[in-house]
Amino acid sequence: MRIVLAGTGSAVGKTTIATGIMKALSNEMRVQPFKVGPDYIDPSYHTLATKNTSRNLDSFFMEENQIIKTFTRGMEIANSDIGIIEGVRGLYEGISPTTDVGNTASIAKALNAPVILIMDARSLVKSAAAIVLGFKSLDPEVQIEGVILNKIKGKRHFLKAKEAIETLTNTKVIGAIPRNEELRTDERHLGLVPALEQEKIAINIDKWEQTVKEYIDLDALKEIAKSAPKLDKKQTNNTELWKINKVPSKNKIRIGVAIDEIFNFYYKENLESLEDNGAKIVKFSPYKDEIMPDVDALYIGGGYPEVFKLELEKNESMRNSINKFHKDNNPIYGECGGLIYLSQSIDGSKMCDILPYTSSMTDKVQGLSYVIAKSKEDNLISEKGDIFRGHEFHYTKLNINSNEFNPSNFALNIERGRGIANNQDGFSIKNTLANYVHIHACSCPNFAYNFTKNISEQ
Repeated sequence: MRIVLAGTGSAVGKTTIATGIMKALSNEMRVQPFKVGPDYIDPSYHTLATKNTSRNLDSFFMEENQIIKTFTRGMEIANSDIGIIEGVRGLYEGISPTTDVGNTASIAKALNAPVILIMDARSLVKSAAAIVLGFKSLDPEVQIEGVILNKIKGKRHFLKAKEAIETLTNTKVIGAIPRNEELRTDERHLGLVPALEQEKIAINIDKWEQTVKEYIDLDALKEIAKSAPKLDKKQTNNTELWKINKVPSKNKIRIGVAIDEIFNFYYKENLESLEDNGAKIVKFSPYKDEIMPDVDALYIGGGYPEVFKLELEKNESMRNSINKFHKDNNPIYGECGGLIYLSQSIDGSKMCDILPYTSSMTDKVQGLSYVIAKSKEDNLISEKGDIFRGHEFHYTKLNINSNEFNPSNFALNIERGRGIANNQDGFSIKNTLANYVHIHACSCPNFAYNFTKNISEQ
């Protein structure tokens, strides 16, 4: 069983409704959540709602067989009964105005999954039918089998919009959510506030669940999900998601991964690819722990160090232990928020003082793009000439004066996107590599292989 919950636009209440559905169905079956696109934040809500780690599906990062294998693999690991896939933005919004790369439709077609449209129906009746018809006719290969109306004014509005859609488009309306400001979610500069950061989100998810149970026909939704044909696993028998070292190190490699309220932007597959290459993941908190753990390397992912800069500065013993680890030439890999934590400071608050630059928070987005990167040299995660894909989204910047800029300090040329400065990313110093680009193990299949190999060769 599988289903895609797709929006007709960006601000239609898709995450609230999708998370509520996931939570409601989790009471009676095993739900494996997925998110279309490179987002880290929505999946944190899914994970709280279902107790299963949400996984990303992205046609910019993945080939079609990788999409299928990532989906089926996630379903098998969780032993799930149903896969629920929350889309990104509008159903057809991707990186191109005419193709499917990066959009929700590409995932629905790759998985041959039925789609339920979620629509902001304020002031819409017959026009709601026109919207559904437009979405259905644009690409007949996309199986739009149901509609959920959001922000309905009342019963009369619902019945009229339902009649229009079902009569004129032959598409079943399976629910209608009334207008309710309590269903809104808090936001910040990168979107929804991460679920790991606030305990109250669990209470909100309970509210979303109750709303979904009251206003959506979940039995109808399950019937639509059951209509999805079985996927042919033989199609992906020879598909590799990432490279695996066939001769792993004799000694287990220990990689310290920063995971707490501040640093929590990790794709599950990245950690699994490291484990497949012989690594033991040791979680630690730069915020709460006194010093870093006894490990062979560090992986500091994305998050919000700029928001918690005072807390990070206060933990001097942790910062000093990471700095010493670097000076001893041990491997450290940092992404986005990790890069900022490895800088000298953020807006005057001291960080790890490994990169020779300060950093600062800005009012405007500094990087928001899918990224294509090419390795200029062998480094911690890739080899010279490797081309891989990723994503960047940040309001911070490294403060590099033009007279200080030296391209030879950077390991990556950015062929699409921005990077740290002048289309350069991957600042390399001693055995530390830090970049703004977030990679996914499927988009950079040599990531874990190279990282673990370089660690074992120390």
